[in-house]
Amino acid sequence: MTGTATPRGARLSRGARRAQLLLAARDVFAEQGYHAAAMDDIAERAGVSKPVLYQHFPGKLELYQALLTTYAEELVERVSGAIERTGDNKERVQAAVAAYFDFVAGEGKAYRLVFESDLRGDPEAASVVESALDRCIDAVAGAVTTDAGLDQDRARLLAVGLVGLSQVGAQFWLDSDQRVPRDEAVALMTSLAWRGIGGFPKLTDGPDQRPEQQRTDLH
Repeated sequence: MTGTATPRGARLSRGARRAQLLLAARDVFAEQGYHAAAMDDIAERAGVSKPVLYQHFPGKLELYQALLTTYAEELVERVSGAIERTGDNKERVQAAVAAYFDFVAGEGKAYRLVFESDLRGDPEAASVVESALDRCIDAVAGAVTTDAGLDQDRARLLAVGLVGLSQVGAQFWLDSDQRVPRDEAVALMTSLAWRGIGGFPKLTDGPDQRPEQQRTDLH
């Protein structure tokens, strides 16, 4: 998506106008940061008057929170969808890693808004990000709990590891100007993660059998 302005006077539905304003706000906030950005800048980028902008968002904080929530939800949907699309565990790991790389692809504006904002100290903004991370971890932990035969606490710890690996790896890839091609970067991180997660045994003989007694791999 790009934040190109719609010509002034163009009539849009309320939903389409809101989406247009969010795109313009994303670009301005990503370029200037929350504190330096002004509603005038966002209105100008969107090609609307300030009164039109204020019809949709009562202030800069509300606009930023709406934008943050939109992209945090997008990340959760990407990760959850990746886990749900396949029952093959190696493919699940690859898809989860790829979800983070796809989220930062391009100019990384959505990623920087969620994880590198200068408003992260705001309790409401921090709560949105923490909730998104928790839901991503829950999605991974659910698969690990079922397929590795681990209890909830241990499965969640593994899920934190996979999410952290994916997030930090994707961020480094973005900040290093994507010098490694995207598909190769995803394959490298997937290989690293799978060599660890793929070694956890899957319970096959009942709930009372301890994981270390089994030798069956996840795949």
